[in-house]
Order: sequence, then structure tokens, then C-alpha cells
Amino acid sequence: MPALSVAEALRALPAGFEPVLIGAVRGVEARLLPQRNFRYHLLPAEPIYRRQWWKNARWPFVSISLLRKLSKLFREEHPVAVLGTGGYASAPVVWWASRLGIPTAIQEQNAYPGLSNRWLAKRVQEIYLGLPEAMAHFDKGTTAPMIDTGNPIAPPTPGRAEHARLRFGMKPGRRTVLITGGSQGALAINAAVAEWIGAGEPRGVDILWVTGSSTYEQFKHFHEPPHVQVISFLDPMADGYAVADLVVSRAGMITIAELCAWGLPSILIPLPTAAADHQTGNARAMELTGAASVLLQSELTGKRLGEEIGRLFEFPEARREMADQARKRGRPDAARDIAARLAALAG
Repeated sequence: MPALSVAEALRALPAGFEPVLIGAVRGVEARLLPQRNFRYHLLPAEPIYRRQWWKNARWPFVSISLLRKLSKLFREEHPVAVLGTGGYASAPVVWWASRLGIPTAIQEQNAYPGLSNRWLAKRVQEIYLGLPEAMAHFDKGTTAPMIDTGNPIAPPTPGRAEHARLRFGMKPGRRTVLITGGSQGALAINAAVAEWIGAGEPRGVDILWVTGSSTYEQFKHFHEPPHVQVISFLDPMADGYAVADLVVSRAGMITIAELCAWGLPSILIPLPTAAADHQTGNARAMELTGAASVLLQSELTGKRLGEEIGRLFEFPEARREMADQARKRGRPDAARDIAARLAALAG
């Protein structure tokens, strides 16, 4: 969660700010926030459905409860500034704060801004961009300054590779591919990887394959350490980045921000069902600058994936150039920069 990285950076400032995190009862934050050392509140917010539009009939009832909770929250917390990091949980909080005259900002992670951030853009004092390409997609009437901060992530830790190799039992000098479909996994990517491995193609390459918990049982029989390691969930992901020579992943912007900060070449496979197809926009923005290769899910097979991995290992100069371009886009200090700007807004 980007909000967690900014909260850590805010807590480290000498001004003595106390971050309070807000999430949704139905969101992933309901599972994550109780595990973190921050005060938090969960609101009864729900998404606005585009395809299953009939589910929006609940909103008149949800909004009454939500408004009551917001009023109580602001009376109790007295915030001096509010940052929204996108999504249906943060939008009502930023909107309420703007009505009360509290300094507000939003952080847009993607190359194409989400609906809530486009709507909030005219109501906030500052907009922090994960990618500069997003600037062109806000309304022309937006007057808030847009700052290319990058996306807030935990910055890379030097010297981590040795510890990570010990964790995975890997030998130095072997090429490693990290494959991940995100925290929930990705069946299409996992199936292609299984096809590729089943064909006996990945010779001379170590594979660190994070399946996600939902499909781990289906693919765990491919686990043959140290050369093929099948893992349901990798925490911290930094251990995977530290040993990777190439990454195959979805194209969520936090993942991309991490790849850029670590300076890693990648094959990005956008999630085709992502809202407004924003992952394809993210991936194409990376591809345009030579920072990644893009493989659409509609073209994804084990053979095609193996060919692309093989190409990048066959031509190391292409892989190095991709890594250099990714590193140029990296903003490892984004969380600290955003925290500093938010503190200045708060006065």
C-alpha cells in the first residue's frame, strides 16, 4: 500500500506528525492495517460498479452510514492535512476534508488516472504523480500543481542479494527470473510458466515463481529447488528483486515503481480486466521509453513467454539497456518527498 510507505516517511519527520490510516471495511486494508503499527479507521465505503451496475443500488444506504462515519472521524481526529492514494476508500475522505477547508492532496499511481482522482483533482491543493504521463489525462481546468514524485515504495536496501541467495539456497553467478502475478497470483501467467517449464525450456536459468496463494496447490509440483522454486507468497518481495536478473509480472504501478527503483529489466503482462485497462497504459509507458517489454495476455503462451525470456538472456546488452532505462525512471525516495510536501501543506 502506497499509504503505508508515506506514513512511515511522515513518522520519520522531526515535526512530530502522527499518521492515521483510513481504509474500507471490504478492502485489502482491513487485513493489512491491523498488522501495522499505525492507528487506523475502516469505513463502510464500497466501489462504484461499472459492469455490474445493479450493485450500485446499495449506495443510497451505504452513503448514509458513510457520511455519519466521516463526520465522527473528523471530529475525533482533527487532521491538519489529508492525502488520498486513490480508490473508493480514500475519495470520500479527501472530499470531506476539502469541504472543511483542510489542506488536501492526492497521489495518482498510474499512467492513466483513476476515476476518483480525476474527480478530486479540482478540489485538492497538490497532485503527486507516479508517472509523468498521467499529467495529460487530467481535465484542462485542473489548477493544482502536478508534481512528478514517483510512486511511494520501500526503497531498495543495498547488500540484500547475499542474504536473499542464502534464503533461497541459490548459487552466485546463475541467471534468475522472478515471476509474479501480484499478491493474489495470476492464473494465465502461472499456466504459461507451467507450459514453459513442462517443455523443458528454462535451461541454465533459475526460476523464482510466486504463484499467489489461490493457485499454489495447482502448481506446487513444479517445485524443484534450487533451480525451480515455487512459492505461494513472497514477503518481502525485495528478496526476489535482489536476486533477479529479469522479472515477469503484471503492470500495476507499485510493482513498476519497485522495478524501476531496483533497476530491473522486465516483461510486463497487463491485467486485461483492470479498471479502464490502466495496466496496459502503465506497461506501454514503460515500453515506450525502453524500460520494459510488453506481452499481452491475449498473446501469452508458454512458448511465447519462453521466447521473450530467451531473447533477453541471449542479448544481454538489450537487458542492460532496459535496466538502465528503468533505473532512470526510478524514484526510490518518493515516499520521503511526498511526506515532506504534505508536511509543508499542513503548515
